[in-house]
Amino acid sequence: GTSRQIPQTIIIGVRKGGTRALLEMLDIHPNIVVAATEVHFFDWDENYVKGIDWYRSLMPFSYGNQITIEKTPGYFTSPQAPERIHDMNSSIKLLLILRDPTERVISDYTQVYYNRVESHKPVQLFEDIVIKNGALNMKYKAIQRSLYDVHMEKWLKHFSLDQIHIVDGNTLIKDPLPELQKVERFLNLPSRIMSSNFYFNQTKGFYCIRSDGRERCLHESKGRPHPLVNTTVLQQLYSYFREHNAKFYRMVNHSFDWH
Repeated sequence: GTSRQIPQTIIIGVRKGGTRALLEMLDIHPNIVVAATEVHFFDWDENYVKGIDWYRSLMPFSYGNQITIEKTPGYFTSPQAPERIHDMNSSIKLLLILRDPTERVISDYTQVYYNRVESHKPVQLFEDIVIKNGALNMKYKAIQRSLYDVHMEKWLKHFSLDQIHIVDGNTLIKDPLPELQKVERFLNLPSRIMSSNFYFNQTKGFYCIRSDGRERCLHESKGRPHPLVNTTVLQQLYSYFREHNAKFYRMVNHSFDWH
């Protein structure tokens, strides 16, 4: 009685915002099934040309009463993704998880740093990448990804604001349940995720998941310690993002506790 369905909900981003945590936590819900890997269907041309049947073939089997969710953080910053998703399903519900843009830049750098160390490739200090000739390096992709207003503008050309639910990534890590209950309501699902589904792991410093008699934490690559960043550079980033954040707050009629 199961079949593979095109997702009725997509987690569109943002990279290093907590997309994996959100997906794993939603997977607790009996009415949700999740795609195991990031599909990159709408942002990578080489995948998009394979067509919708190829996309569907990568989805998990589900019952009629279940919602299929996939997550690819690259969608949010992709110029093509909004129109392509709209072409597939104009009434789809989208989940966007965001965190403080400066924190996101540092987390983005941290992931690349560890990947390069593990691959025995040379690494640069955060400050040497972020600052060029005494000014912020606007070409640094990690900074561009944190310009939430710029990217949101593209999504709002194709979707109404009530189709996009924004999850507060900073809150999700500190206190998951309220954020997940908001998602349940947004997806019109019965309330099934409970506080007993989470426990705080002192060693890792964040919440882990307990469901179906099993306990699991996010991969060890999650929650890695960030480098200590020069205070002046931090202030430059805060200052730069302030105007973009204010514009974003106006766009979505909601403000966040960001620097």
